[in-house]
Amino acid sequence: MNNGQFKIQDYLESPIISEFGFREYDARWQYPKQINLSGIKKFGMGLGVLMSERKIPPEIIVGHDYRSYSEDVKEALISGLLSSGIDVYDIGLTVSPGAYFSQFYLDCKSVAMVTASHNANGWTGFKMGIERPLTFGPDLMKRLKEISLGEKISEKNIGKYKFIEGLNKEYIKDLTKNIIINRKIKAVVACGNGTAGIFSPEVLEKIGIEVIRLHCDLDFNFPFYNPNPEDLVMLKDLSKEVIKSNADIGFAFDGDGDRCGYVDNNGKEIFSDIMGLLLARKLSKNYKNSQFIVDVKSTGLFNTDDVLRSNNASVKFWKTGHSYIKQKTSELGALAGFERSGHYFFNTPIGRGYDDACLSAIEVCKLLDQNPKKNLSDLIAQLPKTYNSPTMSPSCPDENKYQVIEGVVKIIKEKYKKNIKIADQEIISILTVNGIRFTLSDGSWGLVRASSNTPNLVVVCESLVSESIMKDIFMFIDGVLREFKDVGDYDQSI
Repeated sequence: MNNGQFKIQDYLESPIISEFGFREYDARWQYPKQINLSGIKKFGMGLGVLMSERKIPPEIIVGHDYRSYSEDVKEALISGLLSSGIDVYDIGLTVSPGAYFSQFYLDCKSVAMVTASHNANGWTGFKMGIERPLTFGPDLMKRLKEISLGEKISEKNIGKYKFIEGLNKEYIKDLTKNIIINRKIKAVVACGNGTAGIFSPEVLEKIGIEVIRLHCDLDFNFPFYNPNPEDLVMLKDLSKEVIKSNADIGFAFDGDGDRCGYVDNNGKEIFSDIMGLLLARKLSKNYKNSQFIVDVKSTGLFNTDDVLRSNNASVKFWKTGHSYIKQKTSELGALAGFERSGHYFFNTPIGRGYDDACLSAIEVCKLLDQNPKKNLSDLIAQLPKTYNSPTMSPSCPDENKYQVIEGVVKIIKEKYKKNIKIADQEIISILTVNGIRFTLSDGSWGLVRASSNTPNLVVVCESLVSESIMKDIFMFIDGVLREFKDVGDYDQSI
């Protein structure tokens, strides 16, 4: 679709919409195997019906990421939205935070972003919201699934279509206005050939950062690796370039620009929860009595940090998932929310509450600017040493993963009740808001939950004492998981 000129598509085939593409807070399918164009049109009509049910103004912003088929997917989605009486503002190729920004810039409550984020080429999906800056949660996804998989949806009067020029320029202008970094910072910017490659280098250069580009040319085949800043493959590649270039920091942006990962000046990977803690320390000094929301995969240092305590900051652990952390950050009026996967949320006066990797990178640059005599590694060294596992994802079918987690929770709860020891320590507490996170007497902990977006489980371990204890926690979790035949191999391990 170009400036309102619709391309003819064949929607005569029967709609295909796999029920398993409806995740907890967004939707993702393999295209066209699990969803076809007719299915996407019906999905768009279902979204329009949902908006009508919720009495949301009948207008929506639609954007798309850079994949070979994303424009076709977007056109099918728009066709369904228009057929259900929804006016569509098409902002074209962009990143997810560019679409979220457009909700405010165009004063439109609703958004539907065509993206599969960091998923491999061959996937498509949608991130949606009808109450800015929030995106869908389980209740809205459940209702959208019911409508989309139901019988034929009746068409309404056709909605109006308008292509909006220049939104990306406005988005970049908004990010960089009144931001001046005085410190000379050299940064390697890795984008994994994802859509963020045409945004993040320019944003950082505009605030005075010397940028070294790494895989920033757009290529939907992702020839080097998927643009996933939580994956050690991407971080290790970034690390090599940081060392080679003698850079001050490395930034890793995901495919749709809403997550960022980090490498310090020594080429050491910095997990995003640790970077979030550094930012929380800085922000708690500037804004006393602040509240921060972190996901259950995040470091236990948030519970014990002296700087946060001295600034009377409070921290709440909550469900993993960008919609969950975004919702809780908004609901409690927290200053910021941090997710280990790299989604950061900043409320007023820093941001508008949605996740934006460029804004996260800017805040990290401000952190370095405010500590002109310290490298990032120096700031990390001020924190107590921890021993962390990567985020590990053993395979588990979508249709079985939640039942597996129920079984895992039951087993660990029984061990907790019976005072079964792990690494010669008792489990002193468990948290079950999202899978199960159990904490040992020395503060070390382990987590098992179901992935919200892919057919996997998620395993994370941390020890505040030693690597051997962290590995003991992993071996305990692995032993529990091996009791379930649906659990397969890990994507990475320790």
